[in-house]
Amino acid sequence: MEPQILISPDKNSIVKIEKGELVSFLKDKEELIHQKGQPGWRNSDTEMFPVIGPTEATDFKVSTPKGNAIQDQHGLLRELSYTLMESGKNFAAFQKDYAANTLIKNSKFPEKSPEEKLSWPYDFRFKKLYELSNNSLKITFEVEAEKGMPFMLGYHPAFKLSGDYSEICKTKAHEVSLQKIMDGGSTAFPVLNTQEIKLIKNKGYNISIKTKGFDNFMLWTEVPNMLCIEPITAYPYTEGEPPLSEKLFSISNGKDSFEVVIAPFKDPLIKSVYL
Repeated sequence: MEPQILISPDKNSIVKIEKGELVSFLKDKEELIHQKGQPGWRNSDTEMFPVIGPTEATDFKVSTPKGNAIQDQHGLLRELSYTLMESGKNFAAFQKDYAANTLIKNSKFPEKSPEEKLSWPYDFRFKKLYELSNNSLKITFEVEAEKGMPFMLGYHPAFKLSGDYSEICKTKAHEVSLQKIMDGGSTAFPVLNTQEIKLIKNKGYNISIKTKGFDNFMLWTEVPNMLCIEPITAYPYTEGEPPLSEKLFSISNGKDSFEVVIAPFKDPLIKSVYL
């Protein structure tokens, strides 16, 4: 599959997509996305589905109304390949299809997981649509599945940082420093019950991330040059709850839609407060 290049109507924003993965978002020639090969993470974006979080504590088994499913961390969707369905100057649509109980090779086996094959007892179709405007990049996810299927969904993009620990994440109720996020470790830092978060920088573009259908975020990094800001349907590391508790799962309506809008912005009033 050839890379897809999206260009905004005003020509000031350029997005590059490789096999469904957002690998570049340039705004006035400033790169906003973590680049592969740089310290921190081998990818630039991915999805977490139909589970979020580690599955070792449940022996890699996830309970569903149709029996146990074998799942590794963050689910099996990432092991499937996207098909390009449609594209244009400023949009591209991708799709993954899964047939119930199909065994999928686990890329983490054997180095990082004892499970060679993964499976899920439901059919599903997962769509990812990019739309680039002058002001933002909208990413829409559509999940088509049997009504009643339990699932968790998370989007996992990584954003480029300066490397000097100066960035913060801000919501209406909270402000989180990069160091605090790093101190949170592998479980990621939760920012719950909100549909919008802002990445505030000392230089260049700040980034607003608005969502529909997710209602939560978790923040993760181990290095100061990148940050994963992850919209999630549920935070999987809640104290007092058993691993992969039934409470964490959404229930399919047959067709469910989720939205993430990534909007670069410059606001001198906001920046001046955090310098």
